[in-house]
Amino acid sequence: MIWSQLRRRRGRALGLAAGILVAATSFTLLTSTVTTSQAHTTGLVRRNARSAYDILVRPPGAVTDVERQRGLLQPNFLSGVFGGITLDQYKRIRKMAGVDVAAPVANIGYLMVDSSVTIDVSAFLDSAAPAQILRIRPTVTAGLSSSYQGASQYLYLTRAPITTHHHDAADLSVWDGLQTQKANGRTYDVCWFYNDDRTGLDHNGDGTPLTPSPESEDLRDMSALDPDLNSAMTCRSGQEKATVTVPVSFPVLLSAVDPAAEDRLVGLGGAVTSGRMLTGRDTAVWGAGDDDGEPGFQVPVLLSAQPLTAGTMDADVERLTVGDPAALPARLGSPGAHDYVNGLAGTPVGTVGADLAGAFTYLPSAGSVDTEDYWTVGPVRYRVTKGGGLTVLQQPPQRPDLWRTNVNDQPVRAVPEENRGPQYRAVTAHPSTFCWTGQVCDGYDAGRGPIPHLRLVGRYDTGKLRGFDALSDVPLETYRAPRATGADAATRIALHDGPLLPDRNLGGYLSPPPTLLTTLDAASALTHSRRVPTSQEKAPVSAVRIRVAGVKGVDAGSRARVNAVVAQIHSAYPTLDVEVTVGASPAPQTVTLPSGFRITEAWTAKGVALRILTAVDKKSAILFVLVLVVCGLFIGQAALASVRSRRTEIGTLRCLGWSAPEVLALILGELTVIGLGAGALGAGVAYLLGSLLGLADAGTKAALVLPVALLLAVAAGLLPAWRATRMGPLDAVTAPVTAVRRTIPVRSVAGLALVNLLRMRGRTLLGAAGLALGVAAFTLLLALTLAFRGEVAGTLLGNAVIAQARTADYLSVALSLLLGAAGAVDVLVLAQRERAADLAVLRATGWTTGELARLTLYEGVGIALLGGLAGAAVGLTAVLTIGQGLLHGRLLAVTGAALLAIAASVVLVCAALALPIRAQSRRPPAHLLTAD
Repeated sequence: MIWSQLRRRRGRALGLAAGILVAATSFTLLTSTVTTSQAHTTGLVRRNARSAYDILVRPPGAVTDVERQRGLLQPNFLSGVFGGITLDQYKRIRKMAGVDVAAPVANIGYLMVDSSVTIDVSAFLDSAAPAQILRIRPTVTAGLSSSYQGASQYLYLTRAPITTHHHDAADLSVWDGLQTQKANGRTYDVCWFYNDDRTGLDHNGDGTPLTPSPESEDLRDMSALDPDLNSAMTCRSGQEKATVTVPVSFPVLLSAVDPAAEDRLVGLGGAVTSGRMLTGRDTAVWGAGDDDGEPGFQVPVLLSAQPLTAGTMDADVERLTVGDPAALPARLGSPGAHDYVNGLAGTPVGTVGADLAGAFTYLPSAGSVDTEDYWTVGPVRYRVTKGGGLTVLQQPPQRPDLWRTNVNDQPVRAVPEENRGPQYRAVTAHPSTFCWTGQVCDGYDAGRGPIPHLRLVGRYDTGKLRGFDALSDVPLETYRAPRATGADAATRIALHDGPLLPDRNLGGYLSPPPTLLTTLDAASALTHSRRVPTSQEKAPVSAVRIRVAGVKGVDAGSRARVNAVVAQIHSAYPTLDVEVTVGASPAPQTVTLPSGFRITEAWTAKGVALRILTAVDKKSAILFVLVLVVCGLFIGQAALASVRSRRTEIGTLRCLGWSAPEVLALILGELTVIGLGAGALGAGVAYLLGSLLGLADAGTKAALVLPVALLLAVAAGLLPAWRATRMGPLDAVTAPVTAVRRTIPVRSVAGLALVNLLRMRGRTLLGAAGLALGVAAFTLLLALTLAFRGEVAGTLLGNAVIAQARTADYLSVALSLLLGAAGAVDVLVLAQRERAADLAVLRATGWTTGELARLTLYEGVGIALLGGLAGAAVGLTAVLTIGQGLLHGRLLAVTGAALLAIAASVVLVCAALALPIRAQSRRPPAHLLTAD
């Protein structure tokens, strides 16, 4: 009986089989795609969820408002933080259960590294001149095409011999290193009056003639930021080869670390390029220094092999007009030499580049680092604009008293030119004590410590440190210089398409990270030598980076281990800022500088990996349920249509004595056979598609099509089959008659379409249900996607995940809408067949083919609008209920997308109705009336 029924109704059976084939195959393939995508996403997240450390502990107040509000960690998060965590707190944290490594960083301050740049000016000499003076004007360029004029340097070159005097114990008036030249029977000190006495006076205060003296000139009236302070003259004898030395200095941040912890965390020991690594035994030791032999505390330091600041130096060379060369020795050896040389006119003869970075790279020893003064800087302050952007707040210019030594209030020499530029950080000077002997000062600085000396034990290369994946790399601020890129064309042009890096401006926007490293035990020698005690002495640690034992990523066990350590720290020290960095990812932010330039910085978003996995799990669950329910509803509609089209046949069987269970078995048997056939064919199709799409385990997933098709066919056919058994024999063979309650006048095609939809409410709702489900699910899925993107968009890990997962999401949504539209069309086609006689009467009474086509089309639009609007309302209600705080102003976008889904549903239904409308127009009314 089952086989005969299927052969006799081949069209309906094939149509139902095709529906089962499409639904089962699509469900299996799409869920496989979603599963594969979810597995890829989860694997990507887990592979990149571990950064250098899992927890960051900072002092109270170190977290800025922007970081707290946006869940971010700003680059330079250690800059501006000088102490705040005590050594006892650090030691207790290090011993807490679950802590694998606790690596502290104690920022002490910026010291000045004194060096020089040698500029060869041989190519600009006048080979015919017996004596000449060249002026070299260095210019430092750093940052956003900012140029700063440096101190002019001078070269006096003569063919006549110049003698360098050395100290004579019998004649204390002869200064060691004094350069003199004989001319016209007299001896002139040709460089001393320019370099060491700029007063222009020719007599001392007691009336004696001014002569060279080893005592330093009193420069209290000069500003350290005045370029003339560092102008100097080089006096040499020769004619073909000449160089000029330009004094330069580099600010280097000295920080104290635990060498063992640092090596375990980032492999610092493997980055040492010369000398040795710091050890736990290194501390400040009293003894004679390596350079000058003076006694003092010797502080071991490890110095970076490269400067962590950027900048270039170029020099314009001028040949000065000196008049009679024979008169130069007398002019240069007179008290007015400084004003004379500075006032000379010059002729430009060329430009030469200078290696600014090389002055740091080839630094001979730690004796070049001045420990007399050091400086600390504050954090950068931001203003959040109405559009959510960040604008940097500018600070006042540096005060000249920042650069005064504690000895006789003299200006600091060779202050980097960039410090005259824009200021974004408050700079604080920390003058040293004034005691030269003894381990403890007396007098004014009683109880404080003397100025220590640095002892260089090795140099390290930051490029050799252990790397971490770029998708989850929390900036290693201890070693890596922060960098930014231009966010618009004007800024990129100003940066010459390169990055913005820290320069030598202490108050600059980007601060260089620690360049000098010492040990925690040695740090007190620096902080105790300040005249005014600071909070660093009691709480020197600026941050503690923690790696938790047993953490492998963001799985439940790893999260529990991290949370346990965080809870311990919070319990012991509730005022400390404790942040979880495991699963973080760089999240570029656009920042506007006061100059109008816009840069993009690699800020870090915390908890990205966990939010990704949570969102992916939610979306995958929604997709599974969505596709399964829509497929089942579609097949259920097809099975119901099949049963209704056989109403008379089922009634005849009941009249002939068939029982209800036999009718149920007949219908379910037919659906089972159709499901088996469609499933078998679908398995082959799924295997081919899976192989083409590159899905893992294509054979296994294809084998699932058969049981899925069978399950969908039987489950979806239960309700229609049960309804068929509830019909009485006479009811089944008698055409249904609906009682007329109230006559509704119909004056248009659209009105008749509305009446038809209202007359068959159950069928109308059934047709709209699939579309409603698709639109509602689409709205929910889009809301989750937007919320998901809102939380992780802009992070490198988030962008990588979104790019992977999007295809499967939208394929599933497209399937749900297509199947929903197919179900609605199937309901309309069934209604059209049942009302074939009615449509024939209308045709016979003068209705045109176009009017009948519009009638069917209007009914399709009505079902599509009903389902779409209902689905959008349900979806938006769910979004408002469960999406609070997630969409961040994206509700308008979700609403627009829901309306777009409604429009898509209407278009799909109308397009699918084209074939049945065309078939209906070709059937003559007489045939339909005769059949009725």
